Amino acid sequence: MKGLRTEPLGGLHDRSSFRCGIPELDDYLVRQASQDVRRRVAAVFVMVAEERPKRILGYYTLSSFAVRTTGLPEDEMRKLPRYPTTPATLIGRLARDVGEPGVGGLLLADALKRILASAREVASALVVVEAKDPSAVAFYQKLGFIPFKGCPQKLFLPMRMIAAADK
Repeated sequence: MKGLRTEPLGGLHDRSSFRCGIPELDDYLVRQASQDVRRRVAAVFVMVAEERPKRILGYYTLSSFAVRTTGLPEDEMRKLPRYPTTPATLIGRLARDVGEPGVGGLLLADALKRILASAREVASALVVVEAKDPSAVAFYQKLGFIPFKGCPQKLFLPMRMIAAADK
C-alpha cells in the first residue's frame, strides 16, 4: 500500500484508539509496549499512513530468542549445528487494526526484512511466532512457517528461507 511506513513506537502515536479484535493485543499496546521498549525486552514497531502519522494501523514486536534444537522437526535439526539451543528472533506480537485488511501481511513482510538485516550483525537462524488462534496458524503456515514438534501454535521460519526470498 502506498504511503505507509513502519517506525519504532513513539510518544506521538495514538495507542488508545487501536483495536484488532483481540483484547490481549489491544491492551498490550496501550499498557505494556512502552515499558517493554524502555526495559529493552521488546522492540515495538508500528505501521502508520503518511497522511495520518499518529494513527496506528498495526504493530509487531521483536525480541531475541533461543529455541531448543530438539523441538524442531528432524529435517530442520539436520540443517543446523548440533548445539542444544539455536539463536532466533521472536515476533512476539503482530496485530492489525480491524479496519485495515491486508496490513497483517505488510507487517510480517516488514518484520522479516528487518530481522534479516539485523541477522547480519546478530546471529539468528530462525524466526519464531506463537499464533493466538487457528486463523493465525493458517496465516503463518500459508506463508511457509513450520510448526514445532508437538506444538502446532508455535511456528518458525528458517532464516535461509527468508534470505532466499529476499534475492
